Amino acid sequence: MLIKNIPNSSPNTRYMKKNLFTNFITCGLLGWCMECGFTGLHSIRSHKDPELTCHTSIWMFPIYGAAAFLTPVCKLLKNTNTLIRGGIYTVCIFITEFCTGELLKKYKACPWDYSKAKFNLKGVIRFDYAPLWFIMGLFFEKILLRKKPIL
Repeated sequence: MLIKNIPNSSPNTRYMKKNLFTNFITCGLLGWCMECGFTGLHSIRSHKDPELTCHTSIWMFPIYGAAAFLTPVCKLLKNTNTLIRGGIYTVCIFITEFCTGELLKKYKACPWDYSKAKFNLKGVIRFDYAPLWFIMGLFFEKILLRKKPIL
C-alpha cells in the first residue's frame, strides 16, 4: 500500500523543533559565558590571578544547553510564585548536574570536582551553589519564555 502526501511534521512541530534548537544553542552559549565570568572572577580570589583566567569545558555547552528542555516547565509555572519557580529550577539543575557529573565521571571526563567543598554530594553537586542555580534558573526562564529569539 502506497501512502502519499503524508507530511513529515506539521508546521507547529517544525516550529517547536526550531525553537528547541535555538533555545538549546542560546542556553548553551549563555551558560558557557556565565561560567567563564564566574570562574574568571573566582580566579582572582583563589589564585590571585590578575588576568582573570577562566576555566570551562566543551562538555559544559550541552549541559547548559539542556536548560532548553525546561521550556514546558517554565510555561506551566509562569504564574506561580517566584520562590516556587526558582526552587523547582534549582532542583532540576541539581538533578542535571548530578546525572551529567556521574556519567562524565565514569569516563574520567567530568570537568568539575567538588569533593573538597564542604556541602557536596559525591563531588558533583555543591549545595552551597543553590542560590546561584536559583538565579540562573530564573534567568533561563526569561530566555525561554521570550517572544523573539536572541539568536
